[in-house]
Amino acid sequence: MRINLPTWLTLFRVALLPVMVLVFYLPFRGHNVTAAIVFTLAGVTDWLDGYLARRLNMTSKFGAFLDPVADKLMVAVTLFMLVASHKGDWSGIVMAITAAIIVGREISVSALREWMAEIGMRATVKVAFIGKLKTAMQVVALIVLILQHEKEAEALRLYHIGEGLLVLAGVLTIWSGLHYLRAAWPALQDE
Repeated sequence: MRINLPTWLTLFRVALLPVMVLVFYLPFRGHNVTAAIVFTLAGVTDWLDGYLARRLNMTSKFGAFLDPVADKLMVAVTLFMLVASHKGDWSGIVMAITAAIIVGREISVSALREWMAEIGMRATVKVAFIGKLKTAMQVVALIVLILQHEKEAEALRLYHIGEGLLVLAGVLTIWSGLHYLRAAWPALQDE
């Protein structure tokens, strides 16, 4: 199997995951900015690998499999880190519930897509605009939250903006999940 440029970018995104975790937790000045830069770089490679795959007609089965896995890993691990960095305050509870919704939806929709592919109806649950909007909202919210996860007093307003964006991403997550479920519902009811 030859690995093309878009797939190399996806593999690079997977390799960035432990780097982001490391810099998120290392106690050096600017570690949060560095972690946000790594996360942003992963987001850029996500856009770029898809763009290049379509533009240069360099799609592959391996790339099609790996791309959503890389995306979900990056989002899930980032959410886990942010939830773990909270104490048991109200903000932490909201963050944990939102993270559970987002990760639960990702697992559910992935399972739904796999099942729909098994029965030859994968196109029924193809990526929709609402899913892309949800992903964009998650990425922006997570970048803000990574930058401000220490909740310094002067940056608290920006942190709350990030929390609000993440809750909005959670709402979009539910909405997009329901969109995919509705598209698959006729096949799910067929006995």
